[in-house]
Amino acid sequence: MKEKEIIKTIQAVLNNNFIGDDCAYIKDLGIVISQDNLVEDVHFSLKYTDAYKLGYKSAMVNISDISASGAEPVYLTVGLSLPKNTDNKFVEDFYKGIKSAGIDVVGGDITGSEKILISITALGKTKNRRISSRKNAKIGYKVITSGVHGCSAAGLIELKEGKKEGKFVNAHLTPKAKIEFSKYIAENIDCDYAMMDTSDGIADALLQISEQSCVKIEIDNIPYDKEIEQFDNYMDLVLYGGEDYELVACVPEYFDVPNSFTIGKVKEGSGAIYKGKSLCSDKLFNHFE
Repeated sequence: MKEKEIIKTIQAVLNNNFIGDDCAYIKDLGIVISQDNLVEDVHFSLKYTDAYKLGYKSAMVNISDISASGAEPVYLTVGLSLPKNTDNKFVEDFYKGIKSAGIDVVGGDITGSEKILISITALGKTKNRRISSRKNAKIGYKVITSGVHGCSAAGLIELKEGKKEGKFVNAHLTPKAKIEFSKYIAENIDCDYAMMDTSDGIADALLQISEQSCVKIEIDNIPYDKEIEQFDNYMDLVLYGGEDYELVACVPEYFDVPNSFTIGKVKEGSGAIYKGKSLCSDKLFNHFE
């Protein structure tokens, strides 16, 4: 079973308007909420990272979800399950890493487990901001992104090959949520818009926005670091690699976002197209494989 099939099952059972985006927008409370689970040997390995960087990244991936909604990240709660032989130094460094992400931790839970399990809930404030949705891409909108893609996937390859440092390795281990990009859009746009982060790859984000908005998204170019061309099938890293935590948004043509890259257009139809070819859903990351 694939993640999206499970989500559709949950949507059918719950039958409400909250399931679908990475964040639930609780309009009457003025907040958005997101939760992510990270499982040892599925989402991370201590062969490649340490407790401090793991804590930092665990926080940052949740902060990125809040940013993707257009809200201001304000609080985190942390659930942490640990094997019985975990020492106090790991816990200390892990929480120092979380703290370095810059968002206050206000609670959580600690339990025992056979492997390390991390569950973080992030809360965002929506005051004076327009909140995004994957359903809000409109025909005629342009598609923009906040930065280059593929660096994190390249970094994971380098880690597996034994490399310990470098810009690609750093991109994988210590990503940075695009808070300012999100803030500019949410505080200045005057209409509905769609926005997602690229945690599962830019192709995934484009396909999800296309499906939820019932539009076709045509992409002409995607920015990437030219040094990625040294890797085999490097465009698969750019399109499907994931964990860059950039933002991709569909906004009106007249709306200019500083330091953004215009990469395509929203048109009538369905699917996501890159340089004339349909993006392949079979290449997307599947948490259950």
